[in-house]
Amino acid sequence: MSDDAPNDDVQRAAAAIRDGEAVIYPTETVYGMGADATNPEAVERVFDIKGRDRDKPLSAGFPDVDAALDYVEVDDREEAFMRRFLPGPVTVVVERRDSLPDVLVSGRERVGVRVPDHELALELFRAAETPVTATSANRSGTGSITTPSQLSDEIRDAVAVVLDGGTTPGTESTVVDPGKGIIHRRGAMADDIEAWLESET
Repeated sequence: MSDDAPNDDVQRAAAAIRDGEAVIYPTETVYGMGADATNPEAVERVFDIKGRDRDKPLSAGFPDVDAALDYVEVDDREEAFMRRFLPGPVTVVVERRDSLPDVLVSGRERVGVRVPDHELALELFRAAETPVTATSANRSGTGSITTPSQLSDEIRDAVAVVLDGGTTPGTESTVVDPGKGIIHRRGAMADDIEAWLESET
């Protein structure tokens, strides 16, 4: 494979996202399914492909914290948390702006923000030039995907591009609402996050 092949794949995946299609991409936790998080039809497609209940919100992925701040409202504490732990295996729950559609967050006012510590994912997010859904690349109720070979035929056939980043670690991200000081799901770096929340109260 030539040196520019991965970048070509990223550009194809980014174009597919802009066209309203879904793609598969690696992160520092598991493989994710990405579509334009600002496009309600594209978000609906992700729910359909995953067989996910519409009352379970999706997160949004960004290339960096500054990009995320264009789509969410945060206070000083929340921004400080984001700048401390992102990029990283953390989903940060904060208040969304109206530019993120209701369907993404199941009508809620808060959204999970992901900035993966994985260069291929960040390259994709930069190239897509839009927030990208951040949800695991599996059918709901089945195990997470840590390598493309584990993708079901059903999902592989439903997405436009699969970005192969090799095997991912498989540890889930920690889901945390720093404004409320709540860890919703313990995963990677949970102890460090808990210590930060306690020290910053």
